[in-house]
Amino acid sequence: MAYMHISWLLLIQCLLLVTRIGAKVPAIIVFGDSSVDAGNNNQIPTIARSNFQPYGRDFAGGKPTGRFSNGRVPTDFISEAFGLKPFVPAYLDPTYNISDFATGVTFASAGTGYDTATSDVLSVIPLWKQVQYYKEYQSKLRLHLGGNKTKETIHEALHMTSLGTNDFLENYYSYPGRSNQYSIEQYQDFLIGIAGNFIKQLYGLGARKISLGGLPPMGCLPLERTTNVMGGNDCISSYNNVALEFNGKLKTLTTSLNKELTGIKLVFSNPYDIFMQMIRRPSSYGLEVTAVACCATGMFEMGYACNRNNPFTCTDASKYIFWDSFHPTEKANHIISDYVVKNVLAQFL
Repeated sequence: MAYMHISWLLLIQCLLLVTRIGAKVPAIIVFGDSSVDAGNNNQIPTIARSNFQPYGRDFAGGKPTGRFSNGRVPTDFISEAFGLKPFVPAYLDPTYNISDFATGVTFASAGTGYDTATSDVLSVIPLWKQVQYYKEYQSKLRLHLGGNKTKETIHEALHMTSLGTNDFLENYYSYPGRSNQYSIEQYQDFLIGIAGNFIKQLYGLGARKISLGGLPPMGCLPLERTTNVMGGNDCISSYNNVALEFNGKLKTLTTSLNKELTGIKLVFSNPYDIFMQMIRRPSSYGLEVTAVACCATGMFEMGYACNRNNPFTCTDASKYIFWDSFHPTEKANHIISDYVVKNVLAQFL
């Protein structure tokens, strides 16, 4: 009887293992902005770059890859959590090829947004162009894996998006074009329309597992706090409220598209709450500094203004939430990605 009991246990464990392997994600495919760019902007003529020190000083080999952090970005950690590579390479990086991209690729471009006018600000890769690259990638994958295997890979791959912050901070609130054309509510709806069409495009190209990324509390970015002199350099609550409203609309969009598109599994990955918890209770996460960034003075520098020669750059980025005035440290990225994996993406594991 004891022998039979052990056999049943082994059978159940084997069945669970088969179920887990069957549900496994074969690749992570990423669209978005600087939060998930791994170096695509290095290959285009733009000032929105980070392929120099001190960026990447805590990345493998201390290499500045074009990631806007001292180390890895969230999608790198998510890839590792899914048992894939410990980083997701940039599609335009010439040091990688289709065999590398078969298990993960990012088309993201720092400075871009849903709105093509946002990508025009810093001459970066617009979302429509990222979709073109994705189609090109699928063609290369077919040659590499064959038609059936490619279809299966795309069908089972986790497609991730991280967009929207630049549409508001770099575009709407910085230039008169869109703000003269739309109220803030109308602009949110305009972006939601683009987001919906984008998800439908991915679906039409075979994607079925999709994570739609939300906005962080963008009023708490060091750059915004620095300019909020009248508010005592605190978070700009109006910007945070816009992020909350927009996230609400993204969540509604997720619900409606899940009903509309047969067989899709669309989830909303919202970083807002975990980000806010880190800012309000940093010690709970082993963090100390929340209002300023590690790089340079920590108030307004990013990209070329965050350079290796600045004497003020902190020595230990793991105590900081922000690496530069706009982007989280590797440690903060790890905390955010862990939260998203456990609370949202675990259903794909």
